[in-house]
Amino acid sequence: MHELAVAQALVEQVDAVMGQHQARHDHDASSSDAWRATAIRVRIGPLAGVVPELLATAFPLAAAGRRMEHAALEFTHAPIQVRCQTCGAETEAAMNRLLCGACGDWHTQVISGDDLLLESVELETTPS
Repeated sequence: MHELAVAQALVEQVDAVMGQHQARHDHDASSSDAWRATAIRVRIGPLAGVVPELLATAFPLAAAGRRMEHAALEFTHAPIQVRCQTCGAETEAAMNRLLCGACGDWHTQVISGDDLLLESVELETTPS
């Protein structure tokens, strides 16, 4: 299941975000405070090749013992959008029908819907 590898990469990315946040706010928190993630929002397009339910199952395994192990994993869905190479229009398209919504041509380029993006991480401090 490649979702486990995706979950591990997500954990590393969240950990990096948390490290950057801690570095920016060291002067605000005492050295005995610890940061933890409470919610993680991920944007997944239908063409990303990741099944959200499987990622949700794999995430607790990847996050075990980490500062985000109890975070709620939330998903937002990205629509499929294409740019027509014939008329230049940018329109939404269906999963198995990547046609231009303006002229109906099939000469299109996917411009969104194949993305997997960490949208946000909610953090809180907890006394150590």
